[in-house]
Amino acid sequence: MEPLSDDDSKRLFYSRIFSHESVCPHEFKEVSRDILKKCGGVPLAIITIASILASDQKVNSHDEWHVLLKSIGRGLTADPSVEEMLRILSFSYYDLPCHLKTCLLYLSMFPEDSKIMKDQLIWMWIAESFVQSGKANTGLFEIGENYFNELVNRSLIQPVYNDHECCVDACRVHDSVLDLIRSLSREENFVTIVNGSMSSQGNVRRLSLQKIIKEGYHTTPLESMSMLQVRSIATFEPAISLLSRLSSFVVLRVLNLSTCALGDHNLRGLWSLVHLRYLDLSHTGLCELSEEVGKLRFLEVLDVSGNHGIEKLPSSVTKLRRLMCLLYEQSCNRLPGGIGNMTAMEELSYIHVDSLRIVKEMGNMKRLRKFEIEFEHMSLELQEAFVKSLGEMSNVQSITISMDGRCKIMDLLGEKWVPPQGLQALKSNWNKACRFSRLPAWIRENPLQMSQLSWLQIDLKEVQQGDLGLLGRLPALHHLDLESLRQGPLLVEADGFRCVTQFALWSDSPGQVVIQPGALPKAEQVTLYTGLPVAKEEAAGGNGGELFDTGIVNLPSLQWVDVVFCTSLLQRQEAKKASSALKTTLRAHPNIGSQCLLETHGVSGIWAMQHRSTTLAIP
Repeated sequence: MEPLSDDDSKRLFYSRIFSHESVCPHEFKEVSRDILKKCGGVPLAIITIASILASDQKVNSHDEWHVLLKSIGRGLTADPSVEEMLRILSFSYYDLPCHLKTCLLYLSMFPEDSKIMKDQLIWMWIAESFVQSGKANTGLFEIGENYFNELVNRSLIQPVYNDHECCVDACRVHDSVLDLIRSLSREENFVTIVNGSMSSQGNVRRLSLQKIIKEGYHTTPLESMSMLQVRSIATFEPAISLLSRLSSFVVLRVLNLSTCALGDHNLRGLWSLVHLRYLDLSHTGLCELSEEVGKLRFLEVLDVSGNHGIEKLPSSVTKLRRLMCLLYEQSCNRLPGGIGNMTAMEELSYIHVDSLRIVKEMGNMKRLRKFEIEFEHMSLELQEAFVKSLGEMSNVQSITISMDGRCKIMDLLGEKWVPPQGLQALKSNWNKACRFSRLPAWIRENPLQMSQLSWLQIDLKEVQQGDLGLLGRLPALHHLDLESLRQGPLLVEADGFRCVTQFALWSDSPGQVVIQPGALPKAEQVTLYTGLPVAKEEAAGGNGGELFDTGIVNLPSLQWVDVVFCTSLLQRQEAKKASSALKTTLRAHPNIGSQCLLETHGVSGIWAMQHRSTTLAIP
């Protein structure tokens, strides 16, 4: 890779520290030129040094810049070697507080180019006691998230966004950073990696198995290691031979066997690991979870997701009073009685409600942050109990609600529940399971107070212009899916939905939708069910014209669009004219242009236009 030019180096450096090159104070320009010269145009080196100088969200003093300049030595211009690159990166490591150094070194457990899931990593940190409690009302997971975000801000890990670009749900480690932390980890005997070509004599603290260890292969490097002090084991290839030795890991806290084909293997040694905090058995082919899991009294995280054969959880799981995270598949649709005893619970995959008892017991899990719930049926008594239990959960951040059967009105949830300000996501699955008669009161009364709500997926009886105006004021909203029975004529106003990246309006009986210039400036994916769009002149207050317009051309960040014209009361020619006009408009869009392709299929009453990377279609 060619080094950056001087101008590009300055842009990258200044944008990390000052937000823009033009605001660099005059007194920093000379020393910054000298620093950039030693970075040799290497982007990672530039970002590393810039992150140190802008740590703790403040710019370091002029003297600190000169101290760092002297520390760099010859830099990459005079000595563009791997060793010199690692030395520059080490500045970022030694600039970290002690707790972040430990968390960063733990990433050496993962193979090169791994996509490391954020939640998994944070729970592993917690199980190893790397995350220390701080403020009285702040949970360990939230503190761990702060650690993760700090490593991202310092450019030591690379954020990976979820499919909807709403939030970071994983990270990767740059190869050079991984080389550094592996080197430091070896020096401190922090992690031992078994990859088929290396072994370790003496005590092992953390074990990362990254190559297949065949069962019965007695010369495996594991035989030369002392297991008495192993605190973490993570496997990234099948490691079945490890199972016969599980009971020897007497102080083990973290065990990740994800994707190992356990099948019917005897796990007896597993249940003797009484110090275990984190157990990942996901995607291992298990058909049932043993009652002996109840022996793991210190367990904080249990993940058996991806095992569709597990249809129920053993009753002994309710003995795990320290359990904070329990993950499993929807095929496991029965929870044992006594779940209310699990008062430390913060995250549950799925709650299948077939009785009033379960909903009432949920009220004891006051620390719940994230869960999905499905009701077999819904009565007024059940809804009241659910709203009461939700009211006990002051830390809830994400709720997904679905219902087995016909749609039910959930107005109590909209009118009687006062969600905490930390609510980030409320989702109703797309089976029209639960519907609000009108926009929930906690949005109507003051949308600005929902300062962290980033994902909203709900169903209303009718969407009116005022509703859209209120939703457009939600300050953190990134993803909106709004479904309705009826939808009046809607104008997406110029100052609305400033942060939304995905925007969808669905309706059984839609009115026309027009997007004003300035609205949805960050929208990348847009889905509209709309009546026949008005002429462009009418949308602007004129007397009519021939060019039908939805305003989609006004969206500067658009990457994907799906527009459905509901035209059952219109002449076929009128509908075709509108579709053709929209196609022409989209072809003029700078993000779509000549990639737009028109296809027509005879579907009575509905014409849709889609653009997915290279295709625009009218089915």
